[in-house]
Amino acid sequence: MKTTPEHNKRIAEMTFAAVYPHYVAKVEKKGRSKEELHQVIEWLTGFDDDKLQEMIDEKVPFETFFGKAKLNPNAELIKGVICGYRIEEIDNVLTKQVRYLDKLVDELAKGKKMEKILRKK
Repeated sequence: MKTTPEHNKRIAEMTFAAVYPHYVAKVEKKGRSKEELHQVIEWLTGFDDDKLQEMIDEKVPFETFFGKAKLNPNAELIKGVICGYRIEEIDNVLTKQVRYLDKLVDELAKGKKMEKILRKK
């Protein structure tokens, strides 16, 4: 399934601050913690709690969020379907990075073990 330019633009302009509360609610509803969510986000982006809060406070769009991130080299091991898209088939780099994050949050909410979520080669 290919993403459209409009879809990619919408993703790029969406703010991390707008989506973050949904991530928290999703994982907490399933018995996981905000701390675990932060661990997953830090693994993917390199952002510690302070930097993450800064991104939320500044209401940065995903384009800026991932532009400032130091993406984990093992992020390419994140595969599968999320939001109707097969991650490994997404051409747009930013859209793929956002879907990486969505997939990790989804796995956390589904009770997957942290050592499986934080992929290693």
